[in-house]
Amino acid sequence: MLICLYKYISRRLCVMKKESKAAEVDESMLFNLAELFKIFGDSTRIKILHSLLNAELSVTEISQKLEMTQPAISQQLRVLKSSGLVKFRRDGKLVIYSLADEHVSLILNVGIEHLSE
Repeated sequence: MLICLYKYISRRLCVMKKESKAAEVDESMLFNLAELFKIFGDSTRIKILHSLLNAELSVTEISQKLEMTQPAISQQLRVLKSSGLVKFRRDGKLVIYSLADEHVSLILNVGIEHLSE
């Protein structure tokens, strides 16, 4: 899995380097990027995202796993949801959360890999 992820990231970075030389990034894109990274700047949100890497979880499951109150988890999930990093689905009365797409897991895994070097 990590080898495949590494190959994907390596290929994507090569493409991004080529594209970044050709395309200028405007001020609003840089602002939005800074706002996105602010979301990742909170350790509770990072813990929630990390918990969702391998499984869909309810608020109760996340709060038990992180040993935090449900209101605290719900507050951070609202931020993550509004920023497009997590999505949810209803299963009866239960609300199940998951990562919004593979980009979120890629960002987390690259960050973990970077810190592990």
